[in-house]
Amino acid sequence: MQIDTYKSGFVAVIGRPNVGKSTLINKLVGKKVAIISNKPQTTRNRILGIVTTEQYQIAFTDTPGIHKAQTELGRRMVSASYEATHGVDCILFMTTPVKQVLKGDEIILSNLKKNRLPVFLVINKVDQLKRFNDIDLTIALYKDLYPFAGVYPISVLEDKNVNHLLEGIQTVLPFGPKYYPDTMASDHSVSFLIGESIREKILNLTKEEIPHSIACVVEEIKDSLEVAGYKDVYATIYVERDSQKKIIIGKNGDMIKAIKEKSIVDIRKLLNSKVHLDLWVKVKKDWKDRPNDLKSLGYSEDSL
Repeated sequence: MQIDTYKSGFVAVIGRPNVGKSTLINKLVGKKVAIISNKPQTTRNRILGIVTTEQYQIAFTDTPGIHKAQTELGRRMVSASYEATHGVDCILFMTTPVKQVLKGDEIILSNLKKNRLPVFLVINKVDQLKRFNDIDLTIALYKDLYPFAGVYPISVLEDKNVNHLLEGIQTVLPFGPKYYPDTMASDHSVSFLIGESIREKILNLTKEEIPHSIACVVEEIKDSLEVAGYKDVYATIYVERDSQKKIIIGKNGDMIKAIKEKSIVDIRKLLNSKVHLDLWVKVKKDWKDRPNDLKSLGYSEDSL
């Protein structure tokens, strides 16, 4: 590898909740490094997704969706998203096709004006348009708000124009060395990825206040002493109220059983092993507003 011909750099992906940031990064990396659901604020931590080829290495940072924070956790998530735009080489501002500028997007773009970095307008979910040309309205609206370095209407779901976006990113990357090993796809530990996988299953299986009130911590991963070839995984699901604990466990334990069964599918792939998963449910009252609890659950300001 010659540094004078090889390109490498860092790209932050920012936007409001549910525009497809995590789905895009998973697509670019070619494997699942960030959980996805149709619930707002699914992503809580900054997650690095690394793409390495013979020509370039790009480290994409998936960020929590920027929203009006109602809790200390929410405030930290929003702060982490803006901090992720510092020290990068390019920013992808993601939105979806709209007929008028959304207030949340306007606030994000106003904050991005403090940067002097190339910012690309990435409009995801164009597959939802009746006519592709309808995207022209969204482009016109947003180009009036910000001097974008490029505009990319895409559909991650249908893999439309994603490669075109990748080519555009390469044009603004500096020449430089690889920062990560070729086989590295994310900077997070296996324990973190397992915890996120369990949380994803809860997000997809529950509704109302539950998705925003749960956290998951993997306590231990070890070789099973009872069954050869198995890994024992011990994890704790935290909720804010006793009523939420009852919902997570479910009638006759049906919900916790479903969470466990669906989680094991992903955990097997992560550990490349057969798995026994032991889940506990505990109550930490109002943990989203308690700094000490946030730290113990992996949401300290340094770790987000």
